[in-house]
Amino acid sequence: MLKELNVSELKIGDYVVEITKQSAKYTLTNAGNIKNDRVINNLIAKGVQRVVIDTDKTLTQPLSSKEDKSLSDQIRDAKDIFAVAKEIQKKVFKDATQGRPLDLSPITEITDRAIDEIFKNSNALANVINIRNKDEYLLEHSISVSILITIFAKYLNLEKTIIQQLAIGAFLHDVGKILVPEEVLNKPGKLTEDEFIIMKSHVNHSIDIIQNTPGISALSLEVAALHHEKLNGQGYPYNIPGDHISLHGRMIAICDIFDALTASRCYKQGYTHNKAFSILKNLAEQEHLDSKLVAQFIQCMGVYPVGSLVELNSGKIAIVEEIQPEDLISPKVKAFYSAKHHHFIETKYIDLAKSEDFIVKGVRPDDLNLDMNKIIEELLIEG
Repeated sequence: MLKELNVSELKIGDYVVEITKQSAKYTLTNAGNIKNDRVINNLIAKGVQRVVIDTDKTLTQPLSSKEDKSLSDQIRDAKDIFAVAKEIQKKVFKDATQGRPLDLSPITEITDRAIDEIFKNSNALANVINIRNKDEYLLEHSISVSILITIFAKYLNLEKTIIQQLAIGAFLHDVGKILVPEEVLNKPGKLTEDEFIIMKSHVNHSIDIIQNTPGISALSLEVAALHHEKLNGQGYPYNIPGDHISLHGRMIAICDIFDALTASRCYKQGYTHNKAFSILKNLAEQEHLDSKLVAQFIQCMGVYPVGSLVELNSGKIAIVEEIQPEDLISPKVKAFYSAKHHHFIETKYIDLAKSEDFIVKGVRPDDLNLDMNKIIEELLIEG
């Protein structure tokens, strides 16, 4: 039986017959079964929106499907989602620069894929957002914030339809920065008063661009518009007092600041996650952020978040693979490097809740001249 559906609804094993709606001119070479998530992500990247499948030719998903995949395979899929999202974000910026309305379909498709991945395994995408390109902060920041708010919203048990709108709003929240002069946007030092006024205008640009996006929801617009508001009423662009800032606005403010603090850029190193959490708590004390939500965000991410690096009392460097809600300071980690001898070692999986090893401190890859992307690749090979 033939059935038409959105590309985000495709599953491994579905037999695609034809493309019925797209924003580009992609040609389906021939009909066939979807072999893996990369095929679906490629269709999304090509602007495909709806397809027809033949349900009589659907293959049963093999045991290597997403639910049964190793962490290595899950991370590969997550990296693929992140790469496709970057291509979509590039087009978003290009359209915004040229004054064209944004095409919401690919944004919806890729955020839905990310949500699906997070609901099945939040660890993979949490790992991937720690692999960043210092020269692509603007491009990657909004994608990371979209992933963070999805993880946070899932932790808070928000409805999936709400999470979908939050993810889209976060994906677009900084689109207005593409209209800010580069010398202001990427200035290494402190901005002058006039420069800061120009920088703050990015929120207004984002609001204008998002408002003119066909099909955008009021909630997606709201979450983007509120990401720089503060509970004490001294945020921008509206100076809204705390009792008028929605839960969603308070959430994205936390996610936005956390990602900005932890990401390295061409002119500055990112903070460790622990240092970023400390700054978030300090901002909550100053009534910039919601203190209860900050505590919940830290609980959600874990004191040592998945994908972060830690130094153990043995002198080994390990990557956090899984947090344990009942013991946030004792996650499951994989040791792979000797801080004392400055070389890679045979990887060792350690459940710190059941080990004499314990975490001394969080570390940044740059502290040890390590490339996070190489670390992940090496661990994938080991996995």
